[in-house]
Amino acid sequence: MAFFLCYNIDMLFGTHVSAAGDMAEAPARAAEVGAECFQFFSRPPQGGTGKPVTDELAKRFIANCKKYKQAEWYVHAPYYINFASANNRISYGSISIIREELERASLLKTKYLMAHLGSAKDLGQKKAMTQTVDGLAKMLKGYKGYTQFLIEISAGAGSVIGDTFEEVAEIIERVEKKLRKPKLIGVCFDTAHAFASGYDLRTKTSVNATFKEFDKVIGLNRLKMSHCNDSKAELGERKDRHENLGKGFIGLEGFKAIVKHPKLQKINLILETPKKNPIDDPKNLKILKQMRGK
Repeated sequence: MAFFLCYNIDMLFGTHVSAAGDMAEAPARAAEVGAECFQFFSRPPQGGTGKPVTDELAKRFIANCKKYKQAEWYVHAPYYINFASANNRISYGSISIIREELERASLLKTKYLMAHLGSAKDLGQKKAMTQTVDGLAKMLKGYKGYTQFLIEISAGAGSVIGDTFEEVAEIIERVEKKLRKPKLIGVCFDTAHAFASGYDLRTKTSVNATFKEFDKVIGLNRLKMSHCNDSKAELGERKDRHENLGKGFIGLEGFKAIVKHPKLQKINLILETPKKNPIDDPKNLKILKQMRGK
């Protein structure tokens, strides 16, 4: 039931929108602010069960994506996921919830589902990595759905897992080796998280260097989409603090370099910037579209 919309451009811009009330209204909310693609939560991000994805809901959702000319859509996993928790209720719950989210997202013909993997504070780095790898392998075993799972680059706060390219690459390699399935897992690059973790994105030169390193360590073929957020935290400060474009420490020059980067033109950008004012999303999207047009 997949469909594809024709654009004369490659890189598309979107934002995270609310799916509260009626999930099928999310595409209209995205179109209202000028988005070409969008991201949403399919269940409450802080806890609670998600509304069942019935055949009727899935049909209305997909029909509205087409009606409102949304090229792709993505699901963000809940925030409470932690594959490395010493609490079995949390670690095993993370496995079952993400698998369930993948199945739900597949019914909605969602392109990608991304998740933060959790924190190593309970177990220490080595044991946490092993438990995370084992948990991801269990979560993905036998999965044949439409939606691809992505690891999201983390901001490096505390003992967070997945804040370096090397750590993400190791997790992917170990999980895929365990399942004997290459090209199974992709990556979501969050600009604010990467910047806070020490990857410079402020200039064309630094953007080129950062993605050259990403390609060397992880591989650009793994990069499927990016969260496009300026950062209230300074370079390497290891704090997850999103800011509107041009208002943070990355700055517009860095985002223009990302938008114009020749090797990133198949990667769509999703805003997770503050929504303090109804014009914030339209304003940020306009900035990106202007950069694309130059």
